[in-house]
Amino acid sequence: MNQGTEKLYYKNTYLRTFTAKVLSCDKQGDCYSVVLDRTLFYPEGGGQPADIGVLNTVNVLDVHEHDGRIVHTTDRPLAAGAAVPGGINWPHRFSLMQQHSGEHIVSGIVHRLFGLDNVGFHMGSKAVTVDFNGELNQDSLALVEMLANEAVYRNAAIEVSYPSGQELSELAYRSKKELSGEVRIVTIPGCDVCACCGTHVAKTGEIGVIKLISSQRYKGGTRVALLCGKKAVDDYTEKENSVAAVSVLLSAKPDQIENAVEHLLGENSALKQQLVSLKNQIFTSRCANIQEGTKNICFFEPDLEPADLRAFCLLLCSRCSGIVAIFSGDDAAGYKYALASAKEDIRVYGKELNQAFSGRGGGSRELVQGTVFGAQDDIRLFIENHN
Repeated sequence: MNQGTEKLYYKNTYLRTFTAKVLSCDKQGDCYSVVLDRTLFYPEGGGQPADIGVLNTVNVLDVHEHDGRIVHTTDRPLAAGAAVPGGINWPHRFSLMQQHSGEHIVSGIVHRLFGLDNVGFHMGSKAVTVDFNGELNQDSLALVEMLANEAVYRNAAIEVSYPSGQELSELAYRSKKELSGEVRIVTIPGCDVCACCGTHVAKTGEIGVIKLISSQRYKGGTRVALLCGKKAVDDYTEKENSVAAVSVLLSAKPDQIENAVEHLLGENSALKQQLVSLKNQIFTSRCANIQEGTKNICFFEPDLEPADLRAFCLLLCSRCSGIVAIFSGDDAAGYKYALASAKEDIRVYGKELNQAFSGRGGGSRELVQGTVFGAQDDIRLFIENHN
């Protein structure tokens, strides 16, 4: 029977260093799997990433639990039977404690106010994501964020307990799955009671701040991304710097950039409309110079968008007795194209063109669009020789 590892991280989540005996060390690929008799390293689980740090002079890269044993993945070996000092990366651990505690507050408030369950939870490197089994609109999320931060300001003690079976049966608590045996309950007064194996701060004030940074519909519910503590402050600083940079570019005060952007977008839209009008005038003029009844028409034009190709191609159809082909691009990168015909099903010829020049595309009987790859002279000859 495997000897279990004493979990020091449950006895005091604020300890940073410890000593332990190496029970085993096995090579696994380029790394080593180390089992100790006791550890401060929290293993990945319950949506929370593992602690990282050092054991003696080797780096702990990852930590998992298997059959009650905590297995540390290290970059170098340790001698079995040796007593070794260890230390966790405290900023990493404390940030995880902040994120996890903040998530409990948010999930508890959502459950209490809207009756929704947290059905998915992940503490990523950029943000914490929580999946709720129902929709939450922006007003609801704003209320949740406000109440969550009020819970932080109260600086309430976060309680950890191990209720008896009888006590547990009478306790209303959140859990994503049926539990048996000893159950660890984390309680945040006024906010949440939840079965949880993760590490948490001692008081809500240590979370610092809770910020919901985004939300989206996800599998019939709502996925919410949030940040707590230093991560939330860092995110604010990054966005503040972005606003300052945009403010300089637009020559507008930070609180006026929304109006400045709307004005810029309006100008851009007007310019686009003018450009489309000018292009259409050019296309119409060039079309008038084509003799009516020309068999096959093939043009190579620089810097045309798919919509331009389509518009020019359809205009030329009125002057053509065969097919019209407009290309834009170059021999190295390939060509975007539009094919049209007023007299035949152009889809058939589009397939022939794609097969001849490693292309792809499709469309209707009158017009197809796509891309091809080949030399301009070869493509032009292919079009002009169409019967």
